[in-house]
Amino acid sequence: MNTDKAYILGLIIGGGVWGNTEDIFRIRLPYRQWGSISRNPQRAGQISQDIMRVVSPTLRAIYGLSVSFEASEREWSILCEGDMTDVRNDLISYGIKPIGDMRQNAGISDVVPALIDDNLKRRFIAGLADTIGSTNPNHRRFSDEIQILSFEITGFNFSFVCDLCHLLYSVNCIPDQILWNHPNFHAGKNPYYRQWTKGFKLRVQLDQYATYGAFAFRSRAESAQENLGKQHQTHQAVPCPERDISVSPTCVHPAEHDIRLPDDIRGGHYLHNRHVCAVLGCEHAPYDKVCDLFNNVGDYINPFPILYKDTQIQIEKIITSDSLLANRNYVVSRVDIRKLFSNFQNSENNLIYGKGAKDGYPRAEIMQAIAYIIANDNELNGTRPRGSFIKLIERHLADESKLVIEIHRPDLLTPLALFGNGRGALIGARNPRVYEQLASIAPDNQYKLCVRPITEEDLRNA
Repeated sequence: MNTDKAYILGLIIGGGVWGNTEDIFRIRLPYRQWGSISRNPQRAGQISQDIMRVVSPTLRAIYGLSVSFEASEREWSILCEGDMTDVRNDLISYGIKPIGDMRQNAGISDVVPALIDDNLKRRFIAGLADTIGSTNPNHRRFSDEIQILSFEITGFNFSFVCDLCHLLYSVNCIPDQILWNHPNFHAGKNPYYRQWTKGFKLRVQLDQYATYGAFAFRSRAESAQENLGKQHQTHQAVPCPERDISVSPTCVHPAEHDIRLPDDIRGGHYLHNRHVCAVLGCEHAPYDKVCDLFNNVGDYINPFPILYKDTQIQIEKIITSDSLLANRNYVVSRVDIRKLFSNFQNSENNLIYGKGAKDGYPRAEIMQAIAYIIANDNELNGTRPRGSFIKLIERHLADESKLVIEIHRPDLLTPLALFGNGRGALIGARNPRVYEQLASIAPDNQYKLCVRPITEEDLRNA
């Protein structure tokens, strides 16, 4: 192993795509809008120079392969042609099959021991960063002040993500967060959302990466510097065990049992990204803090949607197709939105229509549902209001003195239904005393939380 081979292996593992042709494979660069020829022709020119300046001579020197490239609006492809015997043998020697999209299938557990010093590690990471490391300025933590480098991995290769996280830790480049390819993170409010398979994002603070990592592509390095220019100070990453865990309630999604999830993950419900790390046995996981969450698990899980917005027809279809929801007696009322909004702003109790102080329907979710229902089409991105939902409601209340919403309130604490303007919403109740009874710990993993379906008996016996 040398630094050039370490870089090329990172590049191939990060973006390699193998087909049936014996003497060619591609390295896919999924740059999307960041590398768009029409949007940023200057950067596109830099990318093409990087391919011919960095990749072409290195691949030729190590494996005797010739390089060309293709570019579209969403991705670039490096075409590698020649005798593939040496590159295939190298990959196989590291336990990697040169088949299909390598990000989805390759492991790096056998590569890492060959990276015997930090320089080799950084060059390997640079190969990954030049392919799957996104420097899109939209990757930031809450504001431009903390810019992020996001390693984006498709498929369900949890072990690859774990190994990459450990590799970054080993060069003192502490990851900021992992967005796992799991419905609890991609569909945390909506159990009816089926397009949750969006892949992984392993995020590193950009100034942290600039100190300990590297890019070989000049276009990547310059983009990173542009993003860092938006920050006013440098930031120090905090090791995972020392960080606080902040948790919001998430819904139980049927895809928690998806067959594509690995065995140790499948069937679990995850409260936080570092909860997954604990289940996977990571040495940096905050085990005690994860266990502390279990003491109040009823506050953090919901067997119903937190908030689901759709057409009225679709909401009604969901209610009639679910026996627990369909068998309810609903009290239907038309409620003044101005009064609801005033109570939302002024009441100390954030729950309504409950049986006690700790159960009921969250006012904040009700207001978000109302904003969606009353919005004009040009005020929405899909089902999300453009900008602040509070300001949207204020605008409509200023334009129309009497706005009402139709509320269907069930006899048990199943979802509250709201209708109007041909749209609807379902809002699950907070009901921690009942929900905690649905949770249990997996017999083979003390950190794996399992949640069973709720029954009518659970709600009646509350």
